[in-house]
Amino acid sequence: MKAKIRFLLLALIVVLAAGGAWWHWHRPTADGVLTLYGNIDFRQASIPFNGSERIAEVLVEEGAQVKAGDVLARLDTSRLLPQEKQAEAAAAAQKAVVERLVNGSRPEEIAQARAALASAKADAENATALYERRRVLGAAAAVSQQDVDQARAAAAMATANVAVADNALKLALIGPRAEDIAQARAELRRFEAQLALLRQQVADAELRAPFDAVVQARLMEPGEMATPGKPVLSLATLGRKWVRAYVSEPDLSRVRNGSLARIRIDSLADQPLDGWVGFISPVAEFTPKTVQTEELRTSLVYETRVFVKDDNNRLRLGMPATVTILPDDSLAQKSVVP
Repeated sequence: MKAKIRFLLLALIVVLAAGGAWWHWHRPTADGVLTLYGNIDFRQASIPFNGSERIAEVLVEEGAQVKAGDVLARLDTSRLLPQEKQAEAAAAAQKAVVERLVNGSRPEEIAQARAALASAKADAENATALYERRRVLGAAAAVSQQDVDQARAAAAMATANVAVADNALKLALIGPRAEDIAQARAELRRFEAQLALLRQQVADAELRAPFDAVVQARLMEPGEMATPGKPVLSLATLGRKWVRAYVSEPDLSRVRNGSLARIRIDSLADQPLDGWVGFISPVAEFTPKTVQTEELRTSLVYETRVFVKDDNNRLRLGMPATVTILPDDSLAQKSVVP
């Protein structure tokens, strides 16, 4: 019986302590403000190289502030640069081929084809005349039949050469076929695409900051092999920071987007920071496990983000903070919402 009484008393003490803690954390003050407790949070990024190569140099140390676009590290490009030069030369050569086909035959080439045709016609006339003389002489038995046959064959060959020279002149005047030009242009596009890829790989050999940030950690060092799956640096944004806090359902009506707040941290208790409520979760969840009280753990709460103006970059990730939500009428006194 005594053990049962002691157990009931202990349970009552735990319930009262939990209730007192809940009331202390969420109690309204005399002027109607709401006090919440949470931790500083902000956006982070672990950035890797896009390519796989050995790291040549890392240009920043932990704690350094960098601007968006700053070069943070470089890969070894001793193998990429010769490939880029080779691709440039191949693209330039193919471009010359396309220009030659598009421009067609030069005037000198056309003149040469005309001269070849005139020479072939002269040879044909000479061979035909020789054949006629030998044919007449052959009828009179002045020359052999073999000489007549040879003259006939020479005349026929000369006539064929005229046709060949004539077609060559026509081709010189017409120029290259459209299909040949299209094929050459397709080859040029292939070479240009390969060159663009190599140039992008050379550009990716420089790891640049994606945003204004503070370097939190160097995860790799020069000489190590970088891959797209291995981050080289860990960055923390210099932009907007917030306090991640939780509001219980009974107090939810006292918080809205845009509500002003004061944020205090233990190391700067006498220097509160201005803030505002920027996010209230539409979905309820159980109290986070950081609250160890069994009774409070079953209470439904809503995640809230209270954004902070930290122009001097004094807040650190995970730092505990106390948030005081001001009543709505304070909006008329001062606006910190951007």
